[in-house]
Order: sequence, then C-alpha cells, then structure tokens
Amino acid sequence: MTVLGITRSLAGQPWHWRSLSADARDGMMGQDALIDQLLLSRGCPPDLLDDHKAPSIRAFMPDPSIFRDMDRAAERLADAVTVGEKLAIFGDYDVDGATSTALLVRVLRDCGLDPRAYIPDRLTEGYGPTAPALHRLAAEGATLIVTVDCGAQAFDALEALRDTAVDILVVDHHQCASSLPPAHALVNPNRLDEAADAAAHGHLAAVGMCFLLAAALVRTLRARGFFADRPEPRLLDLLDLVALGTVADVAQLRGLNRAFVAQGLKVMGRRANIGLSALIAASRLTRAPTCTDLGFALGPRINAGGRVGRADLGVRLLTTGDPDEAQALAADLDRLNEERRAIEAAVQAEADMRIDPSAAVVVVAGHGWHPGVIGIVAGRLKERLGRPVVVIAIDERGIGKGSGRSIAGVDLGAAILAAKEHGLLVAGGGHAMAAGLTMREDALPALAAFLDERLRTTVDRAREDRALLVDAVLAPGGVNPGLVESLDAGGPYGAGWPSPRVAAGPFRPVRVDVVGNGHVRLLAAGGDGHTVKAIAFRAADTPLGQALLAAPPHRRLWLAGRVRLDEWGSRPAAELHLDDAAWAD
Repeated sequence: MTVLGITRSLAGQPWHWRSLSADARDGMMGQDALIDQLLLSRGCPPDLLDDHKAPSIRAFMPDPSIFRDMDRAAERLADAVTVGEKLAIFGDYDVDGATSTALLVRVLRDCGLDPRAYIPDRLTEGYGPTAPALHRLAAEGATLIVTVDCGAQAFDALEALRDTAVDILVVDHHQCASSLPPAHALVNPNRLDEAADAAAHGHLAAVGMCFLLAAALVRTLRARGFFADRPEPRLLDLLDLVALGTVADVAQLRGLNRAFVAQGLKVMGRRANIGLSALIAASRLTRAPTCTDLGFALGPRINAGGRVGRADLGVRLLTTGDPDEAQALAADLDRLNEERRAIEAAVQAEADMRIDPSAAVVVVAGHGWHPGVIGIVAGRLKERLGRPVVVIAIDERGIGKGSGRSIAGVDLGAAILAAKEHGLLVAGGGHAMAAGLTMREDALPALAAFLDERLRTTVDRAREDRALLVDAVLAPGGVNPGLVESLDAGGPYGAGWPSPRVAAGPFRPVRVDVVGNGHVRLLAAGGDGHTVKAIAFRAADTPLGQALLAAPPHRRLWLAGRVRLDEWGSRPAAELHLDDAAWAD
C-alpha cells in the first residue's frame, strides 16, 4: 500500500507501508501499540511479543546439542581442559573472527588453559586455515586446533593434517558444500545435513556459535565435576564480544541474535572488558555504546588491524588484562583505521571508473588495490548502485583476491560457491549477503559472465520490488527526542530487524548545502512552526542529493528517514538521517 500517494520519490522509488494494514495501524495508539506495530511488521509472531520487547538469553537460547557435532566438539575440548592439553585457536582476521577467538581464549583461560591465538595475515596467508599454518601450530606443540569463522571450505588444509596426531575442530557459519572437510568435529548451522531446528539458526555469526560451544563445554565439564573446587566461567559476561561480532558481521538481528545484542550492549555499558573499554575511549564515545556504534565505530577499528595493520591486534586487545597495553593497542587500531579510510577512498575512486552500468552483478578489478579495503568498497558501491558488487584486488602474480556484497533477496554466497564448483575460482565461499574469493586474473571475464547469467533474473526481481518501507507518518513537530526514546524500545535494530523509518512533513527547505565527505545537509521548516535538521550521507552525487540541492524554497517536501538524537547542542534535539524525499505538491 502506497504511503502518502508517493509512487516515485526523488530517489526514483515508491513509498510503501512496511507490512501492516491501514486499519491495523489506525487502531494503534500510544507507545506500547507503536512498539507492537514495529515488532509485528518485522516478523515477530504475535504470541512472542513479550519475549521480543525484552529479548533475553533465557527466552531464545537453544540447547547447543541440537547442532551436529556440537557434543563431540565439547567433549574433545573438555578432554583438553582436563589434561591441560596444548591448544591453538585459528581465527579469521575480521571482527567476527577476532571476537570468536577472543571469546574462546577467555573461556579456556578461565578453565585453566593458555590457548595460542593465531590470526593469519590477510596479504601473505589469505583467508582461512592453510597447511603451512596448521603444521606450524602443530610444530609448536598444539595437539588440538580450533578454527573459528573459517574452515568450512578448508579441504586441502585439513586433509594435510588428517594422518597427524592433531585433532581439528571447525566452528563456522559460512555456507557448506555437499561434502565436508575432514575434522574431528565440524559445528556449523549451515551444514547441508543439519536438522531443521539447528538450521533455523543459520543467521548466527561465528561468535554466536562459539558462545553456544562455550555453553556446551561448561555443561560437559560441570557434569564431569570439574568445577567442584573452582568457579565456572561467567559466560554472560562475554556477551559484549558476541554483540560486537554479530553486529559487525551484519548478521540478522532476529531470534537469538536479538538477545545476544540486547544483553551484550548492557554488558558493554559496564566496561568490564579492559580492551573494549579502551577502544570505546579511543573511538571518542562518551556514552554507553549503541548498536550503531558497534557497526560504525568499534567494529571498523577492530577490523583495521586485519585490513592494513597486524592481524592479531584485535584479539590481543580483546583478551588483554593490562590497562596500559589496552590503551596502546586501542590507539594503534584507531590510527590504522584512519589509514584504512585513506586507502579505501583511493580504491573506490578507481573502482568507480570501471563499473559496467548494464551488469546485473558489478564485478570490478584492479592491480595494486589493497585487499584489506575491497570489502568496504564493495559495500559502498552496492549501496549506491542497488546491485550486488564484487571488488577484486589483483597482485603482481595475476592472482585476484575478491570480496562481494549483495542486496536483499540475492544469495551471492551460493553463487560464489557455484562458481568455485565450475572451476572459475581457486577458492570461494560466504553467505547470502557477503562472500570472498580467490581467482586467476584470466578468469575474470568468465566469472563476470557466470554471475550475470546466474543472478540476473533474481537481481532484476529484487530491484523491481525495491520500495522505501515506512513505519509511520508524522507532522513536523512529531520529530522530537521523545519519539527517539519510544522507537528505541523496539530495538536492537540492524540487519534483518531494520531501524524504524518515518515520513515527516510537509517541510519547506530553508538551507541546503554539502558538508564533509559529500553529505547533503538540510534545514527544513514545517507549517506547524517546527524546524528539523536532516542529513543525507554521501548523497551529493546521487539523484536525491542533487534534487535537494536544487529544491526551490517555495516547494514543500516530505522527508523520510531515521530519527536520531543530535547531542551537540545545549540540549538534545531530534534530527532526520535521510533515506529519501518526495514533493508534497
């Protein structure tokens, strides 16, 4: 159903109600009814409204044993703890990998082990476990290696250790092939042979799966009497790590993930983790972190170590108990994040010139591009173009490392896995919204053609269905701090549980200009005497931004976006983060 009769906005799309009927919306009054509407329109079953209003671990936590190999992995870990075995954790170099590694390190330390944390170098080793790295850990004495946020596609690496005395546990969430690499246990909700109740948790990040493994381990050790004379690890105190990894990996915030993030933010607000506390300070946050801060302030800084610095900086920060070391590591990550931004801007400028406007899936490649920023560039291009994007950095040997980002309704991870099975890639995998790959430069044309043919129909359908989804329509005076507080009660918001979007107006533009990195800033006045500040990020070169900059002062506008608190003034005020606008007359 169209909102305000808008069938083509300044961004070229219709505005639709998110899901509920007009009768249902009109019958809802007050904050409780508003929150009910937000939850129902995001897929919450009516009988679970109370659980979703205050998502708790108790309400959403499954029995870890529903996952294949979970009990086998927990038993093997418990054996290692009981005899004091030497153990290594091999993690990915992104935030999900860092938080997964840190969580298991902290749990195992509380159980008396001192596990070795190993994060591969993105440039020299690439993604996932390799035979040389695993053999190196074995040579150091590790008899048990746990791979986290990687390993589901590591056939060659794990095969190389099949006949050794080393056992390998794989804890992952990326899509699996029909066959699985050899491992003592492989825990992954996206195994093709997984039962329905476990597969329903396929949206969990790897750090969420590691939390479930930690719960299974503690339960196993408890049954063995291990904690008769020592305290159990306080798993709930580690939910700050789970929340950070979940949000930074853009995992859908539904079901258990909502509880992980909601409770994890509370833990993070207490700043008990010395490393996270230092990172919050380095990010110049003076209040308790929000879900947005995890994705746009803390996550990028943890990522910076793996992208343009030393890969293990994030894990070291998240596991240290030394405040001085934490402060130094946080400062290093903050500096590296600034370097990452400059490198990213240069790669994006080159990638912009290589876009094929007719492609259903945009594939761009360049020599000398830094592999550490290609995922960010792919995400930026995907947002602007509204199509899946794969960005590939080619090295001096003609080997390309690629990262892709997709749009809702288009499973890029499955397409990349299919391309690998067709022999177009050396390695590749991922999930619906993000994927990675390794390939030879001469296969670029074939890959682009394969992805275009496989996904064009799906992409076209997803783009045709594109509409701006609106939760509420407000008069200008309705954009106020009280509204922000009311809407926050339906959170946490993120991927799969979108932040509420309102349409407000009509407004007349008072001042429109460009600020910062191409942001369009707007001061608008309503007929009820209220004014509102609004900003459209990175919109100066888009149809929306150009239309706003050229808007005559006598024309009235509906503005659509997310209401946020502007805390810069003497007292908090509400502002709109614009997604779109439309003429009101």
